[in-house]
Amino acid sequence: QVQLVESGGGLVQPGGSLRLSCAASGGTFSNYPMGWFRQAPGKEREFLAAISNGGESTYYADSVKGRFTISRDNAKNTVFLQMDTVKPEDTAVYYCAARSALTIVQRMNAEKEYDWWGQGTQVTVSS
Repeated sequence: QVQLVESGGGLVQPGGSLRLSCAASGGTFSNYPMGWFRQAPGKEREFLAAISNGGESTYYADSVKGRFTISRDNAKNTVFLQMDTVKPEDTAVYYCAARSALTIVQRMNAEKEYDWWGQGTQVTVSS
């Protein structure tokens, strides 16, 4: 069983930056492709970004492409989401997720592709 714990959320002003982290335990992190999702109040959970198990491939939703960057440090069992030029509509609970089987990152844009989820971290973009 893999445990995922997100951190780094908080209040940020529009145009600012924030870096989310997701620490994994209980498995072999370097085997797992990873993803980030978010859920705003009253909305469905939305895919943001995915990264291959080795970190060489990434995939982004159009809504965040060019503003958000996913990366990972397999030595530290951690995946990151760098959020730049944030907007009020980025306000949501942000979740990381892990997939047990390898696949191409372009297929990792749906919740059903993942096996384990973190509890989420709140990000609020407001002045």
